[in-house]
Amino acid sequence: MPAEMWWFIGAACGQLLCAVVLLKTRSQERGELAPQALALLRGGRRAAVTVALVALHQRGAVAAGRRGTIRANGGPGRTRDPVQLGVHGSLHRALGIRVLATQPKARRAVDALRAELGGAGLVRPAGRLRAARTLLACAPATVLAGLLLSEPAGAGLALALVIGAGPVAAALFLFRLPATTGAARRLLRALRERHPLPAHRREVTDGELVQLYVALYGDPALALFLPRFSRDGGLLGRGGGEDGHATGRGWYTGWPGWGLGDGGAGAAGGDGGGGTD
Repeated sequence: MPAEMWWFIGAACGQLLCAVVLLKTRSQERGELAPQALALLRGGRRAAVTVALVALHQRGAVAAGRRGTIRANGGPGRTRDPVQLGVHGSLHRALGIRVLATQPKARRAVDALRAELGGAGLVRPAGRLRAARTLLACAPATVLAGLLLSEPAGAGLALALVIGAGPVAAALFLFRLPATTGAARRLLRALRERHPLPAHRREVTDGELVQLYVALYGDPALALFLPRFSRDGGLLGRGGGEDGHATGRGWYTGWPGWGLGDGGAGAAGGDGGGGTD
């Protein structure tokens, strides 16, 4: 194998090492997380906005609008939660959930929450994650450049391919790492074990527990506790349209038995329980 190829493989390994350093996080002591924070860990920006909407809806501050949108329904109520205030402040008109999640006030509030979770070692900082993924994308390109420029042949080519496959495979594996850390995934798993989703909405009478279930389980919890609001507001499935208005009332094809039809848990819920549907 040409000596030049060793330099390219060494450079690729150096890029991998730098990426590993950027991806490494340290979990710190933390208190109990708010439902919006747990939702952000589970499902990202839209999940956090959804839980904020649930909390606002429980206080009557938002309601389902026309064509699967969400509209403001008065003031935000007595809350100091930045995500809830940012989401409510973004509802200057009825918006679909996907567009609402990208509004400046809502986006800044969620980004600030994400930064707090990054400081707690639960989320990899966005800037470091982007830099690490850039380095990981460069590692295979570096190996390929070495093959093209050094032009190994015969046994040298076979050796270069075998050795170069190591950093390429490692780069592909690391590139797939999620933004959340192992500590965050263990936290969510422990909370799901401690709070399994109930079979019926009447088993839960605490509104904050409803927010927790929505944070941990997403659509199945929405369909159970807030079927009408979730359906009419376009919160289920892919939800609202790109232009700020939904193309329908959302759709849901999640776990068996959690549909929104007459036989599903949403219809079975009726009135009562922890939801404010």
